[in-house]
Amino acid sequence: MLCVGLAGVGLWTAFARPAGPEILRLDQPAGGAATPAAGLEKFRGAEAPKPVPPLTFVDGDGRRADLADFRGRLVLLNLWATWCGPCVKEMPSLDRLQAQLGGDAFQVVALSLDRGGRDVVAPFYERTGVKNLSLFLDPASGAMQTLGLRGLPTTLLVDQEGRELGRVEGAVEWDSPAVTAFLKKHMGGSGGAPQGRGPAVVKTGG
Repeated sequence: MLCVGLAGVGLWTAFARPAGPEILRLDQPAGGAATPAAGLEKFRGAEAPKPVPPLTFVDGDGRRADLADFRGRLVLLNLWATWCGPCVKEMPSLDRLQAQLGGDAFQVVALSLDRGGRDVVAPFYERTGVKNLSLFLDPASGAMQTLGLRGLPTTLLVDQEGRELGRVEGAVEWDSPAVTAFLKKHMGGSGGAPQGRGPAVVKTGG
């Protein structure tokens, strides 16, 4: 399922697209660029890694943050919103993935497009027990146009040089063995390490 935001005069409407499961199966080969045999079914690899356009947002304290701040790490950039059912469904697995792999080599950047910003997202994190993901906010939803999104959730895999390797439209069980193996391959097989680069981590309570 994919939540599609229609920007009329700043008005967002969410609806479920009938084609495709909410949780993508991981037992079929992906299209696009080559991926492992047990890769993401709907991962669409770029024909060649391409630089991600400059992307600016704010953290939970209202400070400016940029995707470029994470240069040097493999980044899973997840665009989501609390009004999007499939987004909500995959959020716990993103939180577990960050706990498992997050560090100097890897970062989940869960970028909320909720218009209410922190006032909406922080209580959602508290209510649903999200503890490992930092708050990153794009209340003006500028990322929709910048990244050419067709709906939510959409997740980009961004390499250590800030280039898009591919993207997934729809929800995924992100901490499944097949997905973590896929990500570790792009990390060079390494696991997480204590965080030392990028913006300060902003937890749900402050």
